[in-house]
Amino acid sequence: MVALDALRGVTDALLRHYDPPEPDDIPQWTSPGALAAAVDPSTIQTSALDLIDAALIDVAEGRCDRLIITMPPQEGKSTRVTTIGPLWMLTRNPKLRIAIASYAQDLADEFGRNIRNHITTNDGTDGTLDLRLRIAPDNGAARRWRLDGHIGGVRSVGITSGLTGKPADIIFIDDPIKDENDANSQAWRDRVWSFWTAVANTRLAPGAPVIVILTRWHEDDIVGRLLAAEDAHRWRVLNIPALADHDPKKGQVDPLGREPGEFLVSSRQRTVAQWEQIRVAVGSRVWNALYQGRPTPPEGDTFNRDWWREYDSPRWVVRPDGTHIALNADEVAMSWDMTFKDKKDSDFVVGQVWGRWGMDLFLLDQVCARMSFVQTLKAFRQLTAKWPQASRKYVEDKANGTAVINSLSKRIPGIIPVEPDGSKLARASAVTPFIEAGNVHLPSPELAPWIGAYIDEHAAFPNAAHDDQVDGTTQAINRMLLSPILTGALVLGTEDLDDELGDDYDISPY
Repeated sequence: MVALDALRGVTDALLRHYDPPEPDDIPQWTSPGALAAAVDPSTIQTSALDLIDAALIDVAEGRCDRLIITMPPQEGKSTRVTTIGPLWMLTRNPKLRIAIASYAQDLADEFGRNIRNHITTNDGTDGTLDLRLRIAPDNGAARRWRLDGHIGGVRSVGITSGLTGKPADIIFIDDPIKDENDANSQAWRDRVWSFWTAVANTRLAPGAPVIVILTRWHEDDIVGRLLAAEDAHRWRVLNIPALADHDPKKGQVDPLGREPGEFLVSSRQRTVAQWEQIRVAVGSRVWNALYQGRPTPPEGDTFNRDWWREYDSPRWVVRPDGTHIALNADEVAMSWDMTFKDKKDSDFVVGQVWGRWGMDLFLLDQVCARMSFVQTLKAFRQLTAKWPQASRKYVEDKANGTAVINSLSKRIPGIIPVEPDGSKLARASAVTPFIEAGNVHLPSPELAPWIGAYIDEHAAFPNAAHDDQVDGTTQAINRMLLSPILTGALVLGTEDLDDELGDDYDISPY
């Protein structure tokens, strides 16, 4: 018993040495911005940085444990969040064990070094500001350092590095993607995600918050995946676009309270003319990704949301046996895009039914789900039975599609292998004129509750995580409109329409 008491006494003494009671006169800056101005009087505080400060205060005070911040490049977000942010938190709590990660070890080291330098140059000597923090003399490397007399400090790692050692009380992940090349690399996006799931997430102390700050390049980046995960509701997203482009009529608001069309007040003192120059120089895709925080513009990129035409009355009848018959259609066909890994992160099996009346194409039905091979065969047979008019069934003849063709072609007639020609983007670009001209019609949400997800995927193309519905669509338009027109097999006018369709089904004037 005496030995146990003695051991406890030694333990208590060690804890007092590393984390002694805080003196009453340690400065407590009310926000990261206040500290930034103290260490650098030339700091320009903008309304955007005010918003970031408020979010960091919420993290420090326990009101937010998962925070995503996106903002245009070169507007002070990394300096405020990943340099001043950790420094401010350490002045509040020198026990914090902070981890900082970035796409490269060198950049992560720079963050750690900058924080350390602020501490060493603000020690009260020669009239300087005194942060009342000191770097431990035996533990002061830029990559990993500890505060003198405390367990708190900073560890810096690259995405490809490990985060070994003690748990982290807070993790900052700053720009895990370097540039557009890395963003377009599936392998790198997977590596970043693996760092989060297998490295960073496993090193979090109980209740430890995480801050992700980045310039967005791709819809399938770490932010896209975090917001698609089961615990997406935990994340607070603070996206500050360069240009306020919200729609008040739809109830949308700007995080800074700007009116539509107002540019960001720049910490670099950019003028409106300079913002406009950047907007023109980088192009719409880069502007929407890097400067608006949306890798795909809200109206869509390759497929503009406003191009689609909608129909709200069924163009088919349902027979007593459940079969669907498209009334007076010139052609009904299926278009299939297939994979069957049947996993949460795999692509989807998509089967679409399209009907053509004259020069207008109508999406009539669709199945879209992650399926195994057996489930795919079953779905194919079911859709074939449901739409017996679909005499042609186009199936992309590669990978899993080939397996389906080989399995079903002797039992189901009309299966036509399609060898994809060119890239996905090239195939999509070839058929978008028909959509823009109003020749492609989609069912209303009342007829097809899934149509919203269909339009969203097309609007996000080519930056979306999945494009299976897009592949089905481009294949159908190519085979049912583009190819017949190019070969001269499809030259129709309004006189070719059946009288039974009535006035509601006039051919597009385009």
